[in-house]
Order: sequence, then structure tokens, then C-alpha cells
Amino acid sequence: MARSQEKPLRKVSGGRYIAFRGKRKFELAGYPAMTKLSPERKIKKVRTLGGNKKIVHLNAAQINLTLKSGKTQKTEILNVVGNPANPNLVRRNILTKGAVVETKLGRARITSRPGQEGTINGILV
Repeated sequence: MARSQEKPLRKVSGGRYIAFRGKRKFELAGYPAMTKLSPERKIKKVRTLGGNKKIVHLNAAQINLTLKSGKTQKTEILNVVGNPANPNLVRRNILTKGAVVETKLGRARITSRPGQEGTINGILV
């Protein structure tokens, strides 16, 4: 069965919405990239609506850090320290937006979406 982003058939109360149509191609949902912390860099190109391309990070080990002075420097990610969205992602070393990572320059928070944008940006915490 296809993963969909359409409105659910059930209300919060358990009542039923009446579906006025079936699924549509533009309502299809993709699977999460689950970008892992790994020394090898692995990316995948995905075709999106309108024939556009989206670069998805599957493995990554570097981050573009913006320092307090305003300069940006590329550095290595050592470890995933925290993730306010889901603590299980910390144990599995998965990089998501908002995750706190340990780098050579200190702790940083990821501000980009690695599974959507094809780059990993962050700011020092």
C-alpha cells in the first residue's frame, strides 16, 4: 500500500470522514532518509514533483558550522549527543534537523534538513 499525505479517514474522536476521492500521485509520501553518521559520504538523487531533483544524504561525517563571528567553517562530526525530537535517534547516530552533535570545534545544533537538502549546516551551541 502506498504511503500517503492525504487527510485521514478517522477523526480524533473515532468518527469517520467521508472520503470524496482516492489517492493521488501528488499526495504520495516519501520514506525518511535517516541520515547516519558515517565516515563515508553517500548521497542519493530523488526525482520530485515537476521533474525536479532532491539530493538526499544517506551517510555523512562533515558539517558546515557558522561561528559566532559569522564565518562558516567545515568540520568533522564526532558523535550525536542529543535530539529533542526522539532520543532513540541519538543511540542510532542519526542526523536530523535540531540534533545536537559533538564536533572538533564544540557542540553544534543542526539547522538544515540532511534528508531533504543534501547539506548539513549547523551553529555552535
